[in-house]
Amino acid sequence: MYQNLNRTIRNAALALALAAGITGCASDLRQAIVTTRNHQGDAAFANRNYTDAALAYRLALQLAPEDEHARAGLAQVQLELADQLYQASKFDDALQALDVAAKYDPQSVRLSALRSEVESARVKREIVVSNYPTYRETGTGLRRSYAQLKEQNGLILAALQRFDYTYDSAELTKAIRQSYALGEDVSRLTSRLINYRRSVESGSAPEADDSASTAAGSLLPLP
Repeated sequence: MYQNLNRTIRNAALALALAAGITGCASDLRQAIVTTRNHQGDAAFANRNYTDAALAYRLALQLAPEDEHARAGLAQVQLELADQLYQASKFDDALQALDVAAKYDPQSVRLSALRSEVESARVKREIVVSNYPTYRETGTGLRRSYAQLKEQNGLILAALQRFDYTYDSAELTKAIRQSYALGEDVSRLTSRLINYRRSVESGSAPEADDSASTAAGSLLPLP
């Protein structure tokens, strides 16, 4: 992709040089290149291609370090990258991306808010890991189990759809049975989810499904 960008800019520079008859207007040519880079950055950003957008803005800044468009664009790209890294639990990388953004837009309100959120999440993660080292495996299992509920819900919807053209009440009976089974699974998963929260908060070993007991004291109080 870097080579493609360079090839594009070389072609643009050549066309400009020929059009101007190679008059030696270096500053005009430099500004044209910066403008092209900024357009490339804007297009990549609009397509959520943040890697290419960052490259384009950086190349613009190599020629014009104070270009406001490139500075603002790179800051915005770094904020988007930081948000993605944060959601992937890559907190250190997210903070590094925010450090880059701060060089170009130090007064950004969003930057300050996101940095605070990432730093807070990093502290909370340390507490959770200390309390409950296997939290990730349990959480993954829960997500997988909840995802399977979509299949049961799909069976109910399919039975209802078949009734719409067969008018066979047996399809409604199937839907009712699937609905009961779905309700039982949701109830079991809810108990597991409650135990998961209890284990995360207190560090105690996960219990058998039992949502009636009172949760232990929490290091991470919920609102």
